[in-house]
Amino acid sequence: MKTYTTIILALIVSAGFSQTFTDKITKEFKFEKASPQNTLLISNINGNIKVEGYAGDKILIEAERTIKAKTNERLEKGKQEMQLRQIDNYDTIIFYVGNNCTKFGYQHNKKGRGNWGYNWNCDDDDCRDQYDYKFDFTIKVPAGLNVDVSTVNDGNVSIKQVKGAVKAGNVNGAIALTDLEGPAEANTINGDVDFNFVKNPTGHCRFYTLNGDINAYFQKGLAANMSFKSFNGDLYTNLEKLESIPMEVEKVQGKNGYHLKVGGSKYKVGTGGPTLEFETFNGDAIVKER
Repeated sequence: MKTYTTIILALIVSAGFSQTFTDKITKEFKFEKASPQNTLLISNINGNIKVEGYAGDKILIEAERTIKAKTNERLEKGKQEMQLRQIDNYDTIIFYVGNNCTKFGYQHNKKGRGNWGYNWNCDDDDCRDQYDYKFDFTIKVPAGLNVDVSTVNDGNVSIKQVKGAVKAGNVNGAIALTDLEGPAEANTINGDVDFNFVKNPTGHCRFYTLNGDINAYFQKGLAANMSFKSFNGDLYTNLEKLESIPMEVEKVQGKNGYHLKVGGSKYKVGTGGPTLEFETFNGDAIVKER
C-alpha cells in the first residue's frame, strides 16, 4: 500500500485568550490487493464525516483539523499531540484521531463481541486534554468498497453512492445514507437516521436512533422481513403487501423471578427476504417505497 501525506493549509488565529489553529491533511492510497473484503474504517471523535463513492481505484482522504486552546503553549501541545493515525491491517485500513493518551484498538465487549474503538476509561491526570480539537473528514472511495465510519460529537455522518457494506455510527448527530446497494447498519443517540436504496437490500440491515426519527426509502417491490421496536414512537408506511408476523416472547430469568420480553412488531413484506430492523425510543420510523 502506498500512502502520501501532505499538509496544504495552516492558519493560526488569536482572539483574546483564545488561540485557534487549522490545517488540512490529505492522504491517498490503494489496497495492496483488490478484494470484496476490503474495508475502510474511520473513527472520529469530534467532527463531520462525509464519504462518497466514485469510479476510481484510490481512497482520497481530506481531514480539516482544528485545534483551540487558551494559551499558545497549549495550542502547540495540541498541534503536536492530536494527529490522524493509521493502522494497516492488510484488507482493513483504519484511520483514527488521537494523541499519545488516546487508547484505540480491538476490544471485546461483555458479550464477547469484538470491534475497533476507543477506550474512554483514562484516569491519568496527564492525559486530560488542555485543548479542544475537531476533525472534519471529506473522503472519496472506490464505489464497491466496504465502509465503516463513526463520530461522537459536533458532527454528522453522510455516506453516498457506496455499493459495498455500509456501517455508520454517531452519538450527538445525524446519519444520512444515500443511494445504498449493499447491507447497511446505522446507530445514533441524538439525531435522525435518513437513508435510501437504489437497489433493494439482499442482506441484513439495522437502523437505530434513541432521540430521533428514521426515514427509510426503498424501491418498488421490496421483499423482506421487517421488525419495528419503539417506546414512544410509531411506524408509518405506504407498503401495501405487509403481513403481520406473531411477536416473539422470551422468558427471561430475573432476580425477582421470570419476566416476559416481547420482541416488538414484525412483518413480512412482499414475499419476504432479508431482515430489516428499525428501532427508536423517542422517535417514529417512516418506511416507504418510491
